[in-house]
Amino acid sequence: MDKKENRANIIRQLKEQEKSAKELEDKKLLAQFLQLESYKKAQFLATYLAFPFEFDTSLLIEQAQKDGKQIVVPKTYPKGQMIFVIYDANDLQETTFGLKEPKNEEAVPKSLIDLIHVPGLGFNELGYRIGYGGGYYDRYLSDFQGETVSTIYSFQQFTFEPSFFDIPVKEVLVSGDL
Repeated sequence: MDKKENRANIIRQLKEQEKSAKELEDKKLLAQFLQLESYKKAQFLATYLAFPFEFDTSLLIEQAQKDGKQIVVPKTYPKGQMIFVIYDANDLQETTFGLKEPKNEEAVPKSLIDLIHVPGLGFNELGYRIGYGGGYYDRYLSDFQGETVSTIYSFQQFTFEPSFFDIPVKEVLVSGDL
């Protein structure tokens, strides 16, 4: 299967998840995430605002705020460009892609971000990912010096050859079977 076929297959599986089983797996993934040394040390945590069928990042955002962490989320631009800005639930707009993102355009310097929670559809055993195809994260991560982690369901992990421009995440947390 090529990346396009893998993307379609995984999105279909994500959308077919049973709601209560997904909620349980999300809580398990969150518990794993909160135990990470990189999370405990992080002052600036970057995460994404997820589609309903992805890991529920609102759980992570809520807990991280309780833990006193500064949350930053992505804002995208044409040609695969992306910045992270301070998260404000009251300052969001829907993109043409159907995701929420900040209206604010004040970028948080990359050097301040300690940990990036990276989205993805599929991951191999080395942490290489298949995203949605825009290359936003690969560009951003190419010179990022901090920690990276992803949270996925077991069916999102499989063997594939990365492209030469792909940047692996340092740690992938995998839930049990759904």
